[in-house]
Amino acid sequence: MSEAERLPAGHVLFLLAALLLGFWSNLGSVPLFDLDEGAFSQATLEMLDNDNYLSTTLNGEPRYDKPILIYWMQAAAVRAFGPGEFAFRLPSALCATAWLFAVYGFTWSFTRERRAALLAAGSLGLGLMSSVIGHAAIADALLNMLLALTMLDLYRHYVAPSLGKLLRIYLWMGLGFLAKGPVAVALPLLVSLLFYAWQRRPLQWLKAVFNPLGWLVFAAVVFPWAYLLYRQDHGEFFRHFLLEHNVGRYQNTLQGHGGHPWYYLVWLPLIVMPFTALLPAALWRARQPDPLDGYLLLWFIVVFVIFSFSGTQLPHYLLYGCTPLFILFGRGWQKAPARGWVLLPALLLVAVLGALPWILPRIPIPEQRVYENGIVALAVSSFTWTYYALVGAALLALLVLLFRRGTESWRAVLGAGLLLSPLVWFGVVPVLAAAQQAPVREAALRAKELDLPVVSYDTFLPSFSVYRGAVTPNRLPAPGELVFVRLDRLPELQTALGPQVILVPEFRRGGVALLLRPPAPDAAPPKDSGPPSR
Repeated sequence: MSEAERLPAGHVLFLLAALLLGFWSNLGSVPLFDLDEGAFSQATLEMLDNDNYLSTTLNGEPRYDKPILIYWMQAAAVRAFGPGEFAFRLPSALCATAWLFAVYGFTWSFTRERRAALLAAGSLGLGLMSSVIGHAAIADALLNMLLALTMLDLYRHYVAPSLGKLLRIYLWMGLGFLAKGPVAVALPLLVSLLFYAWQRRPLQWLKAVFNPLGWLVFAAVVFPWAYLLYRQDHGEFFRHFLLEHNVGRYQNTLQGHGGHPWYYLVWLPLIVMPFTALLPAALWRARQPDPLDGYLLLWFIVVFVIFSFSGTQLPHYLLYGCTPLFILFGRGWQKAPARGWVLLPALLLVAVLGALPWILPRIPIPEQRVYENGIVALAVSSFTWTYYALVGAALLALLVLLFRRGTESWRAVLGAGLLLSPLVWFGVVPVLAAAQQAPVREAALRAKELDLPVVSYDTFLPSFSVYRGAVTPNRLPAPGELVFVRLDRLPELQTALGPQVILVPEFRRGGVALLLRPPAPDAAPPKDSGPPSR
């Protein structure tokens, strides 16, 4: 290995720190967050319990949201480490790690500049939303890794076409389809079509798209699962998944996640925080005629436009188009704004986080929103001296970076990322978990201790089932059963049962409660409400 190719020791240490802080910190120390982490984790447990590795259920009902790959990965982790937060989140942390190294390697290979590669990888690992996704027990870190591998190999194939690169692209797309469905195929096809048309190479694109060996690789990855699943449910999964959770998700608002065409204009600066100040220079650089910069900008724009007009919008959808932004950040390291500007987003974020204990009690929440009020009240009481110490340390260190002479802007913003990560993962996230998720876990453990049948009423917080170790049907409680319920659903529950039924509190904290409907006189003890999930 030549001197130019050898990775400097300081860069190795930085990448290690970025990985540990960005994707691995506090991985198994905070409860699973609902809805998504709880849903994926419980579905994985039910897959293991049912010995059905083709499809999943959630609290006993078919789950059509996602294909199977992430569940297989979580199941393998659970087999290896047991059913805990670390195991459920391990696949995402591993995939995010691979995603970071893919970006580092690509940036280095096309710039031959270590600083560019370091800034690209660091902005991915320490960026706010990519760090969140790298921690979360959901399918998005896996999909982002596979999309990045697909799109980066697409450009490599454009520069130097080869059958090996092409077959690798189809492999990544096949795995991406198993991870989250058609988006893993549609985005690469659309971006590459536009790029090859811009470069006036449409025949080269057609040759790649209609390569039979490539589609054979894709089929070899997807077809065995799809065929066996079709034989099992006669196409029921694909009807629901493709029509409801893909076409329907784009055309309609699902689960209240609606937005506007300007939704991602608002979210983009927060998604790449604290690297927000690098956005203008990166986007301006991409206007240059350089094919790689144009390809990266096109990749970002396609994702931005597609999801800006989607009926269902969530912040992390834009991450599918942020990998090219991270690479553009790196390629433009010399054009980074002045140190004061690049550190300003981090300073503002620390100021807001430091003011949270005073901001939260002043948020106007209607009295009837009992669930949200319970969470906020618990959050306010969860701030400890550790939180304030982390805020103070981050602020002091940022000020040192700001006023220290000779610190280059690109180094300063990477330092800001390293400083913010401990505050987020050891300060903010534990407070959120204590307020929103700890009561759910405590209620589940209390239900497990009581060893009575349990149902939920109009309350979709699936981590309750994970921690209770059994499925939790959603219905009215029968005599002798426990019912898990959000506090804002309690009046409706009482109305449905009638005034003659008196529910006995067994647990109440934050925004949730666990209540017992007393058994009828002389009634036999009821059986448990569902099979165990572990």
